[in-house]
Amino acid sequence: MTKNAIYPGTFDPVTYGHLDVIRRASALFGKVYVAVAESTEKVPLFKTSERVKMIKEAISEFNNVEVEAFDGLVVDYADSKSAKVVIRGLRMISDFEYEFQMALTNRKLRPDVETVFLMPNETYSYLSSKLIKEIATLGADVSKFVPKNVVKKLREKRGI
Repeated sequence: MTKNAIYPGTFDPVTYGHLDVIRRASALFGKVYVAVAESTEKVPLFKTSERVKMIKEAISEFNNVEVEAFDGLVVDYADSKSAKVVIRGLRMISDFEYEFQMALTNRKLRPDVETVFLMPNETYSYLSSKLIKEIATLGADVSKFVPKNVVKKLREKRGI
């Protein structure tokens, strides 16, 4: 498929669930832009540049995926990349209400930009960046949940 898609998020940090969604999206779309949110209501553990770098290292095998930071409305970023699709990952039913609201709001802002929901492999459906940060802080081995480069950065950041 030749359409461009964007996969926006905080990715603080990127998990195997995120990477699974990126893998699926890259098989469906000609170009996938992983858009790392700069300004967010969340207080990220990692700087935007660190998050971008961790994702780039983790997805180096994909030729049709680019990673960069963005600030502002997702639909404006989509326009800047000539993308007509916004990818959103759905892990559990609890994600759906918020994601549904965002998709409908984006549709009102830009009716020509469609939201596509992708579910990660069930192996990763329970993962969240917040959970990963919490258990890493408590000294748990997070190597089953995130790539090696992210494990290293979490240890550095948390002094583990």
